[in-house]
Amino acid sequence: MYKVKTFNPVSGIIKEYLREEKYAVNDSISGFDAAIVRSASLHEEVFDDNLLAIARAGAGVNNIPVDRCTDKGIVVFNTPGANANGVKELVLCGMFLASRNIIPAVTWAKMLKGKGDEVLDLVEKGKKQFAGPELRGKTLGVIGLGAIGVMVANAASAIGMDVIGFDPYISVDSAWGLSRDVVREHKLEELLSKADFISLHVPLVDKTKGILSEYEFAKMKKGVVILNFARNGLLNYDSLYKALEDGTASKYVTDFPNDKLLSYDNVIPIPHLGASTPESEENCAKMASKQLRNFLEYGSITNSVNMPSCPVSPSEDCRLTIIHKNLPNMVGQFTAILAEQNINIDEMVNKSKGDIAYTVFDLDSDIDQNLVVKVNEVEEVIKTRLIAK
Repeated sequence: MYKVKTFNPVSGIIKEYLREEKYAVNDSISGFDAAIVRSASLHEEVFDDNLLAIARAGAGVNNIPVDRCTDKGIVVFNTPGANANGVKELVLCGMFLASRNIIPAVTWAKMLKGKGDEVLDLVEKGKKQFAGPELRGKTLGVIGLGAIGVMVANAASAIGMDVIGFDPYISVDSAWGLSRDVVREHKLEELLSKADFISLHVPLVDKTKGILSEYEFAKMKKGVVILNFARNGLLNYDSLYKALEDGTASKYVTDFPNDKLLSYDNVIPIPHLGASTPESEENCAKMASKQLRNFLEYGSITNSVNMPSCPVSPSEDCRLTIIHKNLPNMVGQFTAILAEQNINIDEMVNKSKGDIAYTVFDLDSDIDQNLVVKVNEVEEVIKTRLIAK
């Protein structure tokens, strides 16, 4: 039986995939084989050698010590796209809030309480101070065309906005899903100079920290609205404050407010609600539990942030999986060990991602743990696992 620890409350839908006849799942289990986490930080956690995988029910993995996991051969999964619709809807909401001045209008209207029969007349007289333009015909620039960025771009196009996108690393799947009405820019500066609204949809990595800084703000149209529902740290805050003060940015809508931003009237602060929908939480839990099940039972890897993608089907054979350094002659050493024991290989898959490789052998006869130990002793092997028939 596999033991799975939950570090946060997770949708009960995981029980449909991690069934109790094969899995013990709770938040206090020890010696666990796998973990599911949402927002809890695992950086101070001590991981046992038997820990095989961690699934993040969400896209970002800043709360997981990914490098340490890689060194120990722990596969880290995330769930890209599972919360995409929830975030997309909030981005659209953010554009409407910013453009139509809805929040100050509602706040003002509530202040009329107690005016009795005067309220209707006061509303008619006061509404002009909150007038704002429609989104139709305005230009939205989407930076990052992954699962969420594509959905935002397509939805904005569908309501009549002109949409331009920038993503030098767009995947084939994302490109297929992108509306043909979305114009792709090859230079960020071109997008910045044309957009009335700019929406960020990139991960927070070294290359994207401060992706919008003084240089980028100088390229923007006066009065641009910036939306950040992706990650804190994507903007240089000193440059943002200056842009908000001099009118370069007329509004900043963010899911990641800080103390200083709360003092700006032209900031719309939202308390990280992008994926806070029951549908998103269920989708993330479902994807995370399916990925864990497929890895634990079959050795299949999809949506890992630190290991190569290696989707494999269930097998009737004895399966040997090896996480190792991506170096020449590693596979040759493994096959030599198997050949010495007269073990025939029915099928083999070898995939790599940077410095890490993953090899799966389907064998036509059973092997014992002594052979697994021998494979594990090969220099630069990180973790070996036997999945019996």
